[in-house]
Amino acid sequence: MRRIALMTGAAALTVALANGSAWAQATSAYPVKPVRLIVPFAAGGGTDVTSRIIAQRLANRLGAQFVVDNRTGANGVIGANIAAQAAPDGYTLLTISTSHAVNVSVLKQQPYDLVRDLAPVIEFSLQPFALVVNPSLPAKSVQELIALAKAKPGTVNYGSAGPGGILHLTGAMFALMAGIELNHVPYKGGTPAMVDVMAGQIQMLFSTLLQANPQLKAGKLRAIATTSAKRTPSVPDLPTMIESGLPGFEVSQWFGMLAPAKTPKAVISTLNTEIARILNEPEMKSRFAAEGADVVAGTPEEFGQRIRSEIAKWRKVVEQIGLKPE
Repeated sequence: MRRIALMTGAAALTVALANGSAWAQATSAYPVKPVRLIVPFAAGGGTDVTSRIIAQRLANRLGAQFVVDNRTGANGVIGANIAAQAAPDGYTLLTISTSHAVNVSVLKQQPYDLVRDLAPVIEFSLQPFALVVNPSLPAKSVQELIALAKAKPGTVNYGSAGPGGILHLTGAMFALMAGIELNHVPYKGGTPAMVDVMAGQIQMLFSTLLQANPQLKAGKLRAIATTSAKRTPSVPDLPTMIESGLPGFEVSQWFGMLAPAKTPKAVISTLNTEIARILNEPEMKSRFAAEGADVVAGTPEEFGQRIRSEIAKWRKVVEQIGLKPE
């Protein structure tokens, strides 16, 4: 009996070692078949364009197809859920943005847990916002805007691309940290909000530099600060919100890649290394800089920390303003 047990145990160990060796070989050869990169936003947008560039370069570097699959809906939830339920083998990946961290607090139910069910691979970039105002507004700095809002409570309106979005919450965080009252005016997208701030229908707006730059150059808008932690190279003379008297005020639109939880670390390491090399190519850095964004290309652990800190930040803002999840 003992001999049979030893033989059975040895056979099981042999099978386990063989399977482990086969998996190790498959992992080391990754990828050996096409990889699906889910983009949970519409084709043609910034997230989609960046994802396609990275997918093409990954294909060239790793010798396998990386196929972009746009799965839109529910502010990115549908695509993220598909990725969360996929096999953790490295052949399904997901591009996410700041919206996914905000969703945790503004959506009542999500079919996945952003931290538990998905594993960070790499953060692509950070794109700060600019606080822009109508040129007729008698405020040329953040402190002057705060003074105006305090002197005339309830008269300063700010726009956003919709309730519960990053621009809405950025304005709400500004009001909370500055101790002022601002009226939120939601629009169906950033463009109509931009039109109304230029027309003087609303007084201020947090906008990407990419969207605001043409209007700033034409004198139709005035930028008074950026929301980055440090000054943005493309507008070095523009102070940050932190420099303007609001310590800790840092908001950026960020993008990055996730994989299903339990994806082998060797696969994640390969992807992180190759994508970091792609992001640090001069052409890619120039492309991001033209959009007012900075390349990040850090470790998976750093991206994981970013996601967790962003979830905590926006949960606090949502609770403070009493926004009810929907």
